[in-house]
Amino acid sequence: MKLVFTENMHSLMLPTGHKFPLGKYDRIHAALSAELPGQLLLGAPATIADLELVHDPAYVAAVRDGSLDVARVRRLGFPWSESLVVRATRSVGGTLAALAWAMQLGAAGHIAGGTHHAFRDRGEGFCVFNDLAVATRVAMRDHGVTRVAIVDLDVHQGNGTAALFQDDPRVFTLSLHGARNYPFQKEQSTRDVGLPDGCEDAMYLAALDEALEEVHGFRPELVLYQSGVDGLAGDRLGRMHLTLEGLERRDARVYAMVKRLGVPLVTTLGGGYGKDIERSIAAHISVFRSLMRTFG
Repeated sequence: MKLVFTENMHSLMLPTGHKFPLGKYDRIHAALSAELPGQLLLGAPATIADLELVHDPAYVAAVRDGSLDVARVRRLGFPWSESLVVRATRSVGGTLAALAWAMQLGAAGHIAGGTHHAFRDRGEGFCVFNDLAVATRVAMRDHGVTRVAIVDLDVHQGNGTAALFQDDPRVFTLSLHGARNYPFQKEQSTRDVGLPDGCEDAMYLAALDEALEEVHGFRPELVLYQSGVDGLAGDRLGRMHLTLEGLERRDARVYAMVKRLGVPLVTTLGGGYGKDIERSIAAHISVFRSLMRTFG
């Protein structure tokens, strides 16, 4: 059992007060590395060939050389910089490294990634390239996988992932998300479950149970789990009222389903923007502790 991390040595230069909590990644890595010495590994950058399995080559080139137009930079939510390119390619590469470990060991995690708002020809919502989509295509290309389920439990719909696979019956995309939250123009996943503002644990877990039965019925050969914790009560961008215990029960349900299937699992990080960032960090750490406890 291995966890992969994406280094922050090339930290993004973000404006003061920016909503993206870059510092949480180092904090999560530090906590888990203290608990799990020798089990955290640094991921390498994704290659251009890997990125172009999913993304338009012209878009990949524009990200890399800084020639994105103003509108596409604005949709990203990040200013362009060389450090953004490094971070984005390493974020995808970390998920690919976790995939390689999962195919060998049965499960692995990436303490970053989950960049589900990136489309073929553009990124948005703090997502430059779509690591979940690239990992799906690499699994098919390199590991002989023919059926993949992407279980996306971030509070924001995985619109980029849904759009990328909407015509591919080999990929089951599940998204449980806030019905009235970003993105305001939703895409069509295989199974979308839109939940109301203020949704609490009982409603959420009942909806999840039903949706996971559909995923199980698809009989995937690999599961990718986007484990965003922005449904936690008090999240600045979430608008749900889930508890830490509710999120732990959520993760346990996903992991139990994967155990029933007996297939490899990759868990990625996703969103978490708590007003009290300590609670978001605690929730993220719990996702990976539970992963290690269940599969380690």
